[in-house]
Amino acid sequence: MSRPALLLLLILLLALPLGVVQAQQATAHPWQSLTPAEQDMLSPLRDKWDNLSPHRQNHMLKRAEHWVTLPPRRREEIRERIARWQRMTPVQRARTRRELERFHRLPPERQAELRAAFRRFQQLPPDQQERLLRQWHSQSPADRREWLHHMGPNGALPPPDMRPFGGAGGGGMDGGRLGGGGGGPSGHR
Repeated sequence: MSRPALLLLLILLLALPLGVVQAQQATAHPWQSLTPAEQDMLSPLRDKWDNLSPHRQNHMLKRAEHWVTLPPRRREEIRERIARWQRMTPVQRARTRRELERFHRLPPERQAELRAAFRRFQQLPPDQQERLLRQWHSQSPADRREWLHHMGPNGALPPPDMRPFGGAGGGGMDGGRLGGGGGGPSGHR
């Protein structure tokens, strides 16, 4: 290899780590520098935004780019979920994460069954939903597991216990023992 080519290769090799480090360093984005659309999407984070790491800010800005492609109804659903999450205590968030992790460890077929049952529940008239919820909450964890085990293709599943979202108590859809260690379908999508 000629001396100029070797020198060029050496310079490129020495400059490569500098370029990689610069590419990995994220730039902070103060709240005031965001566009109105970005601020709208990220409004639940307004008070915390300037304290987020630049990496986290960049991640959230990428999500905001996707936001503009969503229909208004989906945007409102996401806003509500973010606001509900913000209102949760750290203990409630940890419990919700654990239940979601258990749900994701279920076999894909079982996840699909539970999601379908939950969607059927959401389509029921409000009075039927209330009746099903009362029945569900009056059952023991063993009875709930039995109901889940024998739930037919047209069965409707009550939503996961909403107590982690602001009420007292704890537990999940079946006292934390869904399908031998799974969690509820909360937070999927």
